[in-house]
Amino acid sequence: MAEINSEPAEQSIYNRINVLKAFDETKSGVKGLVDSGLSKIPTIFINEEYMLERNNNIHNQKSGSSTNNGGIPIIDLTGVDNDPNLRREIVKKVGEACEKWGFFQIINHGIPVTTLDEMMDGIRRFHEQDKEAKKEFYSRDITRKVYYNSNFDLYLAEATNWRDSLNCVMAPRGPLPQQLPAICRDIFIEYSNKVMKLGHTLLELFSEALGLNRSYLEDIGCGEGLFMICNYYPPCPESDLTLGISSHTDCGFFTILLQDQIGGLQVRHQNQWLDVNFIHGALIVNLADMMHLISNDKFISVHHRVLANTKGPRVSAASFFRTHLPPENASRLYGPIKELISQENPPLYRETNTKDFVSIFYSKRLDCKTLQYFKL
Repeated sequence: MAEINSEPAEQSIYNRINVLKAFDETKSGVKGLVDSGLSKIPTIFINEEYMLERNNNIHNQKSGSSTNNGGIPIIDLTGVDNDPNLRREIVKKVGEACEKWGFFQIINHGIPVTTLDEMMDGIRRFHEQDKEAKKEFYSRDITRKVYYNSNFDLYLAEATNWRDSLNCVMAPRGPLPQQLPAICRDIFIEYSNKVMKLGHTLLELFSEALGLNRSYLEDIGCGEGLFMICNYYPPCPESDLTLGISSHTDCGFFTILLQDQIGGLQVRHQNQWLDVNFIHGALIVNLADMMHLISNDKFISVHHRVLANTKGPRVSAASFFRTHLPPENASRLYGPIKELISQENPPLYRETNTKDFVSIFYSKRLDCKTLQYFKL
């Protein structure tokens, strides 16, 4: 078996695929590497593009070219369901955030802080349990309801990312309770139910911000699929050489993200990387490629990434609202919404069905934007 930690003398004799397979076959992920006590990261994780960017920033004397929370909008949802005046204000703020940023944070969203904290603890418990207990969930079969692995694009990406993930399809037709890991089962069910409800509120706000009937996006199926990825980013001994997640856009309609206090999430805005700071009790909302497509560029899905860090572990839960693999949805067509199209504003994308959209997403590297394949 290829040696994961070996540092090859020459790049020409370095057989990356064998090293990737060896890493995959441990079924212990990045956490397994860290637990083995390594002080240098294996070559598969070294991200040349990121190193070049860091060197350029140092050369230009910009420290990481990121600014403190960078004005990313923070929207208070107080009164969204019972005060029409407050709701109008919220819709306006959501619309502006979706058009200019594609990212915002929400507070007073109705999910108790105790639930959020327990969800973070549940993810930590799963990833930090004995590796033999985790191995039964290790898989690269994306049709499974519940599976754990490291880097879904492991064999496609130019550089492996410094993270492990527990993936759960929660709707429609979520897993049976006994299919979820016992160590985090109850909180996963509780959190996903609450996130689903919040997602429906956000879809109403998105619909209204687009000038559509309140139930429009819900009615066309934007809120029926929920996929949760629970990420664990172990501390990295050489965090300036790799990334936790490479720059990417999400592929569904939108994502609700819960992150811990470690930080590292960055958003691309006006050609610079901005930090998304931790606010205890807040949730982060970002739009995804399918929403960008159906809104015909009115709403934007933007690149974001997570830096590796030395202090970790960082933990996050990303809840993706998507229309994905269920067979009955495979041929459902999505294109620019007819009500948003006019002679002055012609469609910018061709219609696509879910099956094609998803197969393109999984056939490419994470850092390639799915939308580019559908431009007219």
